[in-house]
Amino acid sequence: MSWNAWIIFAVFWAVFVTTPGPNAVNCITNGMTIGFRRGLWAVLAILTQASLFLSLSAAGVTALIIASPAAFQILKLLGAGFLVYLGIRGWIIARRPVRADERPGASVYWRALAIATFNPKSVAGYLAAFSQFVQPDVPIGAQMWVIFPTALSLTSLSYAGYTALGAGLGRAALGAVFNVWLRRILALCFIIYGILLGSAATPGRV
Repeated sequence: MSWNAWIIFAVFWAVFVTTPGPNAVNCITNGMTIGFRRGLWAVLAILTQASLFLSLSAAGVTALIIASPAAFQILKLLGAGFLVYLGIRGWIIARRPVRADERPGASVYWRALAIATFNPKSVAGYLAAFSQFVQPDVPIGAQMWVIFPTALSLTSLSYAGYTALGAGLGRAALGAVFNVWLRRILALCFIIYGILLGSAATPGRV
């Protein structure tokens, strides 16, 4: 990958991972409810998903999923239903007192991994990255040495930042009415994301 291609890829990926979506909402919520340090388990889960999707995209598996409308539709509906469930649950428990030790790290990790994996935005983003930035005449292994560290570094910075933002909001509004309504707004975001993802057309198809 040339220097100019790397800059374009880095800018694309920075926009991709900083655009608010289910992962960002989850990180903000984690920061508010369980604190920054424990919330980093979710960032680790997102990095796990990113590593997996980058590897699958390099192997062409993600493109194969897109080529099968039935498989993609099932994944899309599963992800949409999961987000709606999280949103409804978040709305219901918004009035409960926030305690930093109420969820173990493993629970935070697996929940975040599910949110990141069942997200069609991720599929579309990785396909866009590989269709636009990977050079077919250069061995994929050599290019991954550049793509992997760039993508994972920008991803970790973005979602750690969202977690820190949530932690700051949580400290500022802990126990206040604002805290309840902010948590409900974030829960509503999950529901909206789920509905939009469930009703969206399959990328690359009418």
